[in-house]
Amino acid sequence: MTSAFDLRSALGWFRLIALAEAVSWVGLLVGMYFKYLGTPRTEIGVKVFGMAHGLVFIAFVVTGLLVGIAYNWAVRTWLLALLASIVPLASVIFLIWADRTARIGPAEVVSAAAQPGRRAPETT
Repeated sequence: MTSAFDLRSALGWFRLIALAEAVSWVGLLVGMYFKYLGTPRTEIGVKVFGMAHGLVFIAFVVTGLLVGIAYNWAVRTWLLALLASIVPLASVIFLIWADRTARIGPAEVVSAAAQPGRRAPETT
């Protein structure tokens, strides 16, 4: 059985990066809380998560471009993907929507019986 985050495909990378983008957003929002409102006031969270979020944001846009080309997205889907990269936590919402509406393929499940040269496990 393969994972939804199978890193042998652009789709697997896209799913992983969408999750990382949401996590980096949460880190950045927590960092901004401590920078402006929290006690003690510190900028370290914004410095760390700001840089991380910037890198993951770029990766999300690039992998979104690759997956969009592979799955022939319509203009509406492209715009939603770009909007999802900007709105906090929307990358995961976009990913769920894209899976449910078949904009991207579901995680491929390969059983041992379907693989050539491998025997299916015996059941008792």
